[in-house]
Amino acid sequence: MRYISVETVEPGDLLGKTIYSSNGTVLLSEGVQLTVFMINTLKRIGVTMVYIKDEHFEDIEIEDILSEETKRAVMKQMSDTMDALRSGKDFSTKAVSQSVDSLLDDIMKNRDLLVHLSDIRTQDNEMYVHALNVCMMSVLMGLHRNLNVIQLKELAIGALLHDVGKVGAYDDESEEMRKHHTWRGFEILKNKREYNLLIAHVAFQHHETEDGLGVPRQVGADSIHVYAKIVAVANTYDNLLFNEKLAGRRLLPHEACEHMMAMAGTKLDREIVIDFLRTVSVYPTGTSVKLTTRETGVVVGQHRGLPGRPVVRVVRGTEDDFEVKEIDLARQTTVFIDSVIA
Repeated sequence: MRYISVETVEPGDLLGKTIYSSNGTVLLSEGVQLTVFMINTLKRIGVTMVYIKDEHFEDIEIEDILSEETKRAVMKQMSDTMDALRSGKDFSTKAVSQSVDSLLDDIMKNRDLLVHLSDIRTQDNEMYVHALNVCMMSVLMGLHRNLNVIQLKELAIGALLHDVGKVGAYDDESEEMRKHHTWRGFEILKNKREYNLLIAHVAFQHHETEDGLGVPRQVGADSIHVYAKIVAVANTYDNLLFNEKLAGRRLLPHEACEHMMAMAGTKLDREIVIDFLRTVSVYPTGTSVKLTTRETGVVVGQHRGLPGRPVVRVVRGTEDDFEVKEIDLARQTTVFIDSVIA
């Protein structure tokens, strides 16, 4: 399986991972043979990258921290929650809590896997995939911070609902909009008696910064709750990858990590950024790369302790006569990844 730009997909290619709608239903199933119409539809609905099956990499599976069942259930619950808020109704805190329980169960089982944000986004589902990813990454960082079970669940609920204040608001990322949606999210969540007030503070403070120049209140590091600091790191990473407004373009994972290291201590909590970098796959499995040996290949394996030194499979020759070799960058210490082939 390879992760490639939708612009390079050819008719007849087989889809490597299922694409979901905003409510968790299947748009295109894994294994479907893509047609010109399907490819054009993917472009039209905002898909930029997809997984494609490849016979040279058919043994490679993307190990996800969350099961497909959990992802669908959480996205469906987020869709129901946002629809309720848009129509001026109350949302079910019990249903959200149950979704979070399933998510936490998956994460506890797969906590040693590296973060790989592999779900394909469309204009329709991006808000819910973003919430899901921020929640998952926040819980993993919470585990590094040795939060207990109750704290992890509070963090997870706050992370999942951190952008709840955007519902019904203008869709832009101006400073005024960020300030507005944090206040609005706080007001929505603080009135939920079933929730600890700290959950509301995640929505309230996730755009505050260590240097006191954030929104909505420009408070410094000492006044920002650790839940909000954790969610700020996860939110920043996901936005760097998928929201071109933050850095001027969508960054690749290794670029986003470099960007976040530069923000550590001023915009983001330094220690939490370090925790995050221990959990993320810098060169995700399925990514095409060029090595300093001038060879090109695909990342096929990861090292938990060395996320920047994956295993790369290089295929050379023709379809009828080809050679396959794997280069473990953790062992081949003089070989480096020169660039990522998007």
